[in-house]
Amino acid sequence: MGIRTGGLLRRRRGQRIVFQAAVVATVIGLAPVTWVYAAGSDRMRRVDDVPPAPVALVLGAGVRGDEPSRLLARRLDLAIELFRAGKAKVLLVSGDNGRADYNEPDVMRRYLIERGVPEKQVVADYAGFSTWDSCVRARRVFGVDKVIVVSQRFHMRRALALCDAAGLDAYGVADDSMRGDLVGLTLFGGAREILAAYKAFGEAVLKPDPVALGPQEPGVAEGIAAAAR
Repeated sequence: MGIRTGGLLRRRRGQRIVFQAAVVATVIGLAPVTWVYAAGSDRMRRVDDVPPAPVALVLGAGVRGDEPSRLLARRLDLAIELFRAGKAKVLLVSGDNGRADYNEPDVMRRYLIERGVPEKQVVADYAGFSTWDSCVRARRVFGVDKVIVVSQRFHMRRALALCDAAGLDAYGVADDSMRGDLVGLTLFGGAREILAAYKAFGEAVLKPDPVALGPQEPGVAEGIAAAAR
């Protein structure tokens, strides 16, 4: 009887250890996702209630030739709303120009200027190869310290968390694309964000330099000065 009781106690102890280890592993595994959600949730606003900032940072989202992708066009339209509402004086468009035949910032810039945003108040960052790079370069290259981030809702919390880690005082205005013909794209994007949270957590902790840093650029300061004239 004693042998049976002892064996049962050892099995229960072993099961308890396995359970506790599983709980710890789950908590550690979910930490990046929890951090992203907590860091960004209270900074998401609408156009009408976001605090004004000198700059709206529009993050790239793919182009097809000389046209923005549907997701990117929605971001740009939202940036135009912010500009017309007086919420931002300069629109900083940050995207990928890593190849001669692919240029997100120029497509973004042209789209905004064609819709009435003054040319001097649209500034291009040609080395926004990732969200982290865009946030770091906004601060270290363009001298920005306060921004309104423009992206899709599924991406916004991560973008805000990374901007915070990069030293930016950031609020976000998100396009809600979880409807209509874009639902498939944004569901995919939402799933991708779970994996991207782990990379973002590492960037926030290690704070690597962006792929391309370079000298400081005066475009944003000049755009703000032009807006004041």
